Amino acid sequence: MSNEEKERIVSGDVLPGEQSFEYSLRPKFLREFIGQQKVKENLAIAIQAAKAREEGLDHVLLYGPPGLGKTTLATIIANELNVAFQGTSGPVIEDKKDLAAILSNVEKFQVLFIDEIHRLNSQLEELLYPALEDFHIDYVVGQGPAARTLKLNIAPFTLIGATTRAGLISGPLRGRFGIVHRIDFYTPGELEIIVRRSAGILNIPVDEEGTAEIARRSRGTPRVANRLLRRVRDFAEVKADGSITGPVARAALEMLEVDHYGFDEVDRKLLLTIIEKYGGGPVGVNTLAASLSEEVDAIEEIYEPYLIQIGFLHRTPRGRVATPLAYQHFGIEPTRAQNALF
Repeated sequence: MSNEEKERIVSGDVLPGEQSFEYSLRPKFLREFIGQQKVKENLAIAIQAAKAREEGLDHVLLYGPPGLGKTTLATIIANELNVAFQGTSGPVIEDKKDLAAILSNVEKFQVLFIDEIHRLNSQLEELLYPALEDFHIDYVVGQGPAARTLKLNIAPFTLIGATTRAGLISGPLRGRFGIVHRIDFYTPGELEIIVRRSAGILNIPVDEEGTAEIARRSRGTPRVANRLLRRVRDFAEVKADGSITGPVARAALEMLEVDHYGFDEVDRKLLLTIIEKYGGGPVGVNTLAASLSEEVDAIEEIYEPYLIQIGFLHRTPRGRVATPLAYQHFGIEPTRAQNALF
């Protein structure tokens, strides 16, 4: 992923320098977590049952687009269980020695969180299987004829895996998660609550109209909502009296080129390419990626999910198709042939 992709203001990924800011805004318990009501209810029951039995929680897999709260939920689960928490990510664990060292040091019932778990290689997964099922690891010592396998018992623990690409997780690994939840995009109403909460923590004066304007353009993503809140605050302090009102929020977001639906230049370019260059579609994702000079993974993981969610793009067996909403958004009248696609 290029730096340009990572630094889009409407990107769900963490931007450089945001970690400490995000941490200060994260809820610590389920009662503080906004949205994802069904996920919260199911997790609350599973956590309460595990505590009542004095057992570890089943392994948990959380999947969905970036910025929706998977890491936050992992830390909340550890807090609710009142156990230790350790976080890492798939790309950081390079070989079996790294994973064996992590697993051999887990505490009883602690939460081990692996972000981007789909990026673990097959050898690491094989080491993980007995750890997840029987709480031991098989470690090979030596080479050749002198090699021998050591069985090392480890403390029972809860693995929480997070991924933006659940389809890339192997069947055997996925089958070892007892609790699997998809994290969905948030509604504007839920994002308004999140913006108000964050504004209160950061002591930012914002009225109802300003809150709604930021929430509406946050692409259903809390991380984007908090980022836009900070950017609008800067604008309000320099160009207004420091308070975020509806007009101030609109002026700030227009300057940032984030439109009414939360689209930035890349989103608009993608949709207009499909409409103007490929007659509204269908167009294959590889062809679209080449036209936009983007990676296929970036289109599938970063750009498409939100556009599909709000009904601007269809993913069909023949390729991507722009919907009537996309034409309406750009003020373009679809041709008779394009109408036949809908």
